Amino acid sequence: MSARRTTEDRYTVISADCHAGADLLDYRPYLESRHYDAFDAWAATYVNPYEDLLADTADRNWNSDRRVAELEADGIVAEVVFPNTIPPFFPSASLMAPAPTREEFEQRWAGLRAHNRWLAEFCAAAPGRRAGVFQILLNDVDRAVEEIHRSVAAGLTGGLMLPGTPPGSGLPELHSAAYDPIWAACAELGVPVNHHAGSASPPLGEEPAARAVFMVETTWFSHRALWHLVFGGAFRRHPELRLVLTEQGSGWIPGVLDMLDYYHERLVAAARKAGAPDTAEAKFGAGLADAMGKGPSEVWRESCFVGASFMRPHEAALRERIGLDKIMWGSDYPHDEGTYPYSREGLRISYAGLPREEIAAMVGGNAARVYGFDLERLGKIAARVGPTVQELDAPLKEPPAAATSPVFAPGGSVRVW
Repeated sequence: MSARRTTEDRYTVISADCHAGADLLDYRPYLESRHYDAFDAWAATYVNPYEDLLADTADRNWNSDRRVAELEADGIVAEVVFPNTIPPFFPSASLMAPAPTREEFEQRWAGLRAHNRWLAEFCAAAPGRRAGVFQILLNDVDRAVEEIHRSVAAGLTGGLMLPGTPPGSGLPELHSAAYDPIWAACAELGVPVNHHAGSASPPLGEEPAARAVFMVETTWFSHRALWHLVFGGAFRRHPELRLVLTEQGSGWIPGVLDMLDYYHERLVAAARKAGAPDTAEAKFGAGLADAMGKGPSEVWRESCFVGASFMRPHEAALRERIGLDKIMWGSDYPHDEGTYPYSREGLRISYAGLPREEIAAMVGGNAARVYGFDLERLGKIAARVGPTVQELDAPLKEPPAAATSPVFAPGGSVRVW
């Protein structure tokens, strides 16, 4: 009997949540030349606020060879690439930056487009193994649509990174029909709309209390994209639209869907009741059924997915209620809270003992379907580096001493959203 392993002996692991970006000065060639002088002046005085982007390991964000080697060592053969470093003219990483003012828009827009150009080359450096998530700003919908088409044509298959519209942003809320051209473009091109945690929180300040409040609230603000798009009718008007909610946990989903269904049914029933009194609920529900089409749970089943970064054991227990075809595991590489270099252990702590086909779907199959990865092609790499079926079937008794990911931390099941 041959000792050679087949792809069936190992899982094909695709991380649905990784982060990358160019080193700050390396963005310059990707800008239009008219921005060079302004960029030089900005870069000369900019102070990077992130220690991890100044450390010796910062090149994990842009060193393609190092990245492939480290991910393979961690059992991962492909990745969905969200932004991480600071693009030109931004005060911080774009994921957390507030919406630009009218005066800031042109330069910020140029900075994001420079990142998208850089990302297309970065993804091309590892063919078939990176789905790059491109960025837009919501201030100018027409230009956003142009950038969506350009980015997809450039080979970025990860879809759109949807900015948040936190209170005080001055932008229309995400339920607004003003964004219909954006949803239409993504639906037409077959790429998902991604909404990542941290991109929708309002500024809270830098006091210790503010930072603690941010940690408590940041995922809730990110979840808002779901009910905004559902109640706003985006999925009725654009049936091919797909929404991915990433690094926001997943255990909250069943309860929130129950809540959304409750309000939907209650408001619609009040509005439709013949001879109903002129109640507040009847007014709130007026037109809602026609605007939405299907109910929230049905929309979730047909159109939504979760980038379940470092999925925890209590979340895995809810996998059938969330939807086994919805869950896409992510390592969050290269962040400190990510599972690298202990992704195998992270997978074991959550998935050991589950049916093999369920694990295969959550660690790679679902992401391949949503982001267009070729599982047959990736399976050849996984046959060399992927975690074995036997390995992930062994329960993890003790977490690695040096692990920093929340998947290994006790008490995570208390989180309600």
